Amino acid sequence: MKFDENIPIYIQIMNYIKERIITEELKKGEKLPSVRELAEQMKVNPNTVQRAYQELERENVAHSQRGLGRYITEDEEKIKMLKSEMASEFIDTFIKSMSKLGYTPEEIIDILSKKLEGKC
Repeated sequence: MKFDENIPIYIQIMNYIKERIITEELKKGEKLPSVRELAEQMKVNPNTVQRAYQELERENVAHSQRGLGRYITEDEEKIKMLKSEMASEFIDTFIKSMSKLGYTPEEIIDILSKKLEGKC
């Protein structure tokens, strides 16, 4: 994974895990890799992964089972909310970028409509 220098690494790891949950690469109730495993895999300090995991727990995306590890939530509504939040963030970024290029809301909608219809 290539990290963005402008975003804390633990947040990028959180987003990576959330995306994998939303796309069902990681299933609800599935065990997450250990802190050491993921740190080694991503070539980061274990403390960074630990922080990402703690934040995922705080957001109720994951939970710990003492002595057994961390698991992804089984709460379907939480996963739907995650998907909706991430979609909203992508859309906000897209709209800001298009606005910087000088597009009006109507032009953005027109471009999206044509793209979705396969006309451009």
